[in-house]
Amino acid sequence: MGVGFRAVVALALAGVSLASFAARHEVKMLNQGEDGVMVFEPGYLRAEVGDTVTFVPTDPAHNSVSDAIPNGARAWNGALNETVTVTLEKEGIYLYKCTPHLPLGMVGVIQVGKPVNMDNVRLAADALSAGIAANKERLQKYLGQVQ
Repeated sequence: MGVGFRAVVALALAGVSLASFAARHEVKMLNQGEDGVMVFEPGYLRAEVGDTVTFVPTDPAHNSVSDAIPNGARAWNGALNETVTVTLEKEGIYLYKCTPHLPLGMVGVIQVGKPVNMDNVRLAADALSAGIAANKERLQKYLGQVQ
C-alpha cells in the first residue's frame, strides 16, 4: 500500500470516529419548568457541530420552529405535538421558538462552537422580542450565556 492510500484510509476512519462521538441532546417542551411557564428545557444549550438535538413535546400543544440560524444551516418547522430532531451542521447561534407560546416567551438558544452569527441573532432577537408579552427577560438571559 502506498502512503497516499494509507493517508486516505486514515482520514476516512477519523471522519467515522468523529461522527460516532457526536452528542445527542434532548430539549423538552414544557408547560412549567425551572424558568417558569411555557419553556424549553434547557433554554440555553451548548453543542458542537455534528450534534443532534431532539425537541420532545413533553406537554401538549408545543412546537419548535427555527427563527435565526447560521448561514447554510437547515431551518426546521415542527408541527404541534411533534418530536423534531435537528442536526447542527454549522457553527453559530440557533434561535428558536414555540409558535403558539411566543407571547409567553417560549424561546430557546443553542450555541454551536463560536457565535459567528451573533450580530444577525441580536437583530432577530429584537424582532422576536416584539412578539413577547410575558417573560421578556428570558430571551436576553439565554443570549447572555453565549460565550
